Amino acid sequence: MDPEHAGSAPESAKQGWRWKQMGNEEKTAAVEEEIKRVHQLPPKSSYACHRLRVLTKIHQLLSIQRTTSQEKELELLFSGLHI
Repeated sequence: MDPEHAGSAPESAKQGWRWKQMGNEEKTAAVEEEIKRVHQLPPKSSYACHRLRVLTKIHQLLSIQRTTSQEKELELLFSGLHI
């Protein structure tokens, strides 16, 4: 799928396409920026706690040599974040 036709696709598909186009450094930077943003949310927020757990998992997966199943998990986690 290319960006011109992304408007007709579901949001998760657009995010997945964007994720696949990013390099590892870009992915890490995007996740770290989102972690900073989430840290500004109220610490008792269930949304913030859950999002931080997901971001931490993504950050961990980005930092290791991934298997195919871990790569798929990483794509799914990222597509659910909409960052």
